[in-house]
Amino acid sequence: MGFNEILVCDQCDLLLDEIPLEPGGKAACSRCGNILYRNKPNGLRLSLMFSLTGAALFLVSNYFPIVTIDSNGLSNSTTLLDAPYRLVHDGIPSIAALVFATTFLMPALEILALIYLLFPLSLGRLPPGFSYAFRLVHFVKPWSMIEVFMLGLLVTITKLNAFASVVPDIALGSFVFLMFTVTAAAANFDPHSFWKQIEIVKASQGKI
Repeated sequence: MGFNEILVCDQCDLLLDEIPLEPGGKAACSRCGNILYRNKPNGLRLSLMFSLTGAALFLVSNYFPIVTIDSNGLSNSTTLLDAPYRLVHDGIPSIAALVFATTFLMPALEILALIYLLFPLSLGRLPPGFSYAFRLVHFVKPWSMIEVFMLGLLVTITKLNAFASVVPDIALGSFVFLMFTVTAAAANFDPHSFWKQIEIVKASQGKI
């Protein structure tokens, strides 16, 4: 794929010529101003590093308790997966499914899909079924709501402090770092750079 390729703006469908960019530069549509692509020399590598870090933090965040609540001599620790379980137990399975999907399933799929795409590319290999994994990243992104979960959790902890002793556990700190790593991984994943790298790997393997 060369610099004379014709690009289509995904917002207004204007046809544009691809142009070379300086490192850190970005190309915008001349009609609507939509960002078409960026030049991030180490963007995919950084995205992979943040994704791997996010995977480790995700495991810690879901294995260890988020908070420990002490009230009247009784102590109770809770993890992320306890939330949908208790919602099912309370008779609201639809809310439980939404909480499970947005705070566990979708973030996990996003992290795993990025690693699946980027790790083989870093080794000069094509990930099998990369087009489906690429679509998966864009499909799950709007449903990954770690930030919303963290905001709701902090509000809940603040309110519970009036009735009991709430002690943050290791998973709470992991969730804070996870929120930043997932955001950084997505921010550094530039689709334009990804497909250019795919073409480079294909050319090196004689598939073009």
